[in-house]
Amino acid sequence: MSYTSKSPVDVARVALRVATQALPRYAHRFSPKKFTQPQLFACLALKAFFKTDYRGVVICLEDLPDLVRLLGLRVVPHWTTLQKAGKRLLTLPTSGRLLTATVRRFLGRRCRVRRAAFDSTGLACGHASSYYVRRRAKGGTGWQETTYKRFAKLEAAFDCDSHLLLGAIPRRGPSVDVDRFVPLLEQVLRRVRPETVLADAGYDSEPNHRHARERRGVRSVIPAEIGRPSPKPPTGRWRRRMRARLDKNYCQYGQRWQAETGFSMIKRRLGSEVGARSYWSQCRELMLLAVVHNLLILVG
Repeated sequence: MSYTSKSPVDVARVALRVATQALPRYAHRFSPKKFTQPQLFACLALKAFFKTDYRGVVICLEDLPDLVRLLGLRVVPHWTTLQKAGKRLLTLPTSGRLLTATVRRFLGRRCRVRRAAFDSTGLACGHASSYYVRRRAKGGTGWQETTYKRFAKLEAAFDCDSHLLLGAIPRRGPSVDVDRFVPLLEQVLRRVRPETVLADAGYDSEPNHRHARERRGVRSVIPAEIGRPSPKPPTGRWRRRMRARLDKNYCQYGQRWQAETGFSMIKRRLGSEVGARSYWSQCRELMLLAVVHNLLILVG
């Protein structure tokens, strides 16, 4: 079990070190060189830590001179500077390098983990309270239960022992999970090698088992529950094995709930909603949450 830090100074310090390891000092040789990329990423990490927007983190930095000195800033960046830095530093390739740097810094020389849990979660795209949404139901005679049509969705792989994020794929929901198993596993294998992968029935398919077990040598444990209920055994070698043996492996499969704990840590510490409106802005914000979650564990 890992603990997350509550100190902005410690988070800023670790964010600066991780970004220095993963990012070049400047984006271009002809850049103004007023701020380094690690400094700008540390400011973005503080934005997620304080659960505020670009203008809000600028005010926080102006009110906390110790943070400014720690980051080596001569002046506090304008909020538009941070907004443009977010577009550049939180793209999928760059945020992937930052996530890799946090994993390597936490694990050190270890290249294996015992168990990884796959799951997905949704985050709200707005600030309307669920109570307000229920009250404004059409006709005024009932309660509206669904508060969304679209939401930001994060597919994630957690280390079951530490709740460290080993892989993250941002997207938009509602959508199925079964086609995300292979990309998520491949992303995890680029950083670390899990002995066992645990996933819920949303990832159940015979091709997913074959890819994990036969091509990548990773033990996959997924309940064979997709499809119409029938007394007949499931189709496919590995799905039949899941139906026959999963009860015997229940103690190990029970660790899949560590993914739920990991998502709970993210939502409690960093928020359960994203403020961005466009699809790619939401993806960048989700990746920032993933990287900052690992930073909090590194410090904690």
